[in-house]
Amino acid sequence: MLIETPTIRPDSPEATESANVSTNASAAPARRRHDDAPDTMALFGKLAGLADGPEREAVRDELVTAWLPMAHRIAGRFRDRGESIEDLRQVAALGLVKAIDRFDPERGAFESYAVPTITGEVKRHFRDRMWALRVPRRVQELRNKVRVARRELAQSPGSPEPSVAALAAHTGLTEDEVGAGMEALESFSTLSLDAELSAGDDGYSLADTLGAADTSYDTVIDRESAKEGLRRLPERERAILYMRFFEDMTQSRIADHLGISQMHVSRLITRSCARVRDEATGQRAARPGPPVRTR
Repeated sequence: MLIETPTIRPDSPEATESANVSTNASAAPARRRHDDAPDTMALFGKLAGLADGPEREAVRDELVTAWLPMAHRIAGRFRDRGESIEDLRQVAALGLVKAIDRFDPERGAFESYAVPTITGEVKRHFRDRMWALRVPRRVQELRNKVRVARRELAQSPGSPEPSVAALAAHTGLTEDEVGAGMEALESFSTLSLDAELSAGDDGYSLADTLGAADTSYDTVIDRESAKEGLRRLPERERAILYMRFFEDMTQSRIADHLGISQMHVSRLITRSCARVRDEATGQRAARPGPPVRTR
């Protein structure tokens, strides 16, 4: 059975209308709008014409309420990154308020301006507030570049972990800069010293792996510093210090042993220790020399 199909002449009005519809559809596709993008151009026009006061604040609050669902949607993109969704929504709401205050209705749609403004506010929050330790902004930027490069180079399934050289070639950074960025990737949050590093019965914490100051080093330094000063002491004074501090003899026994008074022993010990201490610390006062005799 034959089916008759209508034909449209090229110069007919129907053909012209059909061509116009086809051209408009291909040249200007419909822009996708989210459900949380209300039409508030009239309110923005009204806001622009109001001076500071209660009426302007009321219109501003109405705009914030209308666009708040969009801010919450943007905040939801950053969930599961170590920050609660409630805090992220607060930050996104702050970005929304900034976008409303700075928006010029004559420059286009509000959504095109608000989305990057809110997103930037949330990213700034992560950059400035989420680091457990203060990290220079340059290192944070290196971290972000390395993180994005690792994700891009490992997109295909089964791809090996990119090397430092591959990351440097992909980002245009030096290998040292890539290394700093990779270290920052592991430094976003701190680990408690009480954190268990082993799950077995012999579990130990991070604090157990840290070294402690060895006081023996101080003893060695002090001994080497005092060595030259002790060598310069008169032999009797060296003997007195040895008997007092190494043989643990009392001043009375030292006095009896040397045949001098205890008071003299005390004065010699005090003077010898002060001299060695001054030389060891490099603060020995300049002593006046013998008087110069003139004719």
